[in-house]
Amino acid sequence: MKPLVYKKAKRVRQKPVVRVTQPITKGDTVQVISGDDKGKRGKVLRVYPKTGRVTIDGVNVVKRHCRATQTTEGGIIEFPAPIHHSKTMLIDPKSGEPTRVRRRRDADGTVERIAVKSGQPIPRSR
Repeated sequence: MKPLVYKKAKRVRQKPVVRVTQPITKGDTVQVISGDDKGKRGKVLRVYPKTGRVTIDGVNVVKRHCRATQTTEGGIIEFPAPIHHSKTMLIDPKSGEPTRVRRRRDADGTVERIAVKSGQPIPRSR
């Protein structure tokens, strides 16, 4: 009779995280260009570089039913959910219209964002 041999289970390795480079940062004013909230403008509250998503104030508002606990009150909570960064465009500082973004490296090595429509730099909000 053959001896019983237990095979070692293979480890499931996670894929390496690929961070999405996006011109949008926290505090920018953007406009949604597709989806249910098309045309809405808002300020970027949070950026998720691992998934390529952004949370915008007043856009993609969802409702969550929360049960009451000893510390928090129950009820229906509304909050903005993240959307993909490709559905948003930065606002041109000169005209106020949505524009594509180009990057330019200065002589001192800093990278600034340039609005394609007007050619003006888009300031980073700190």
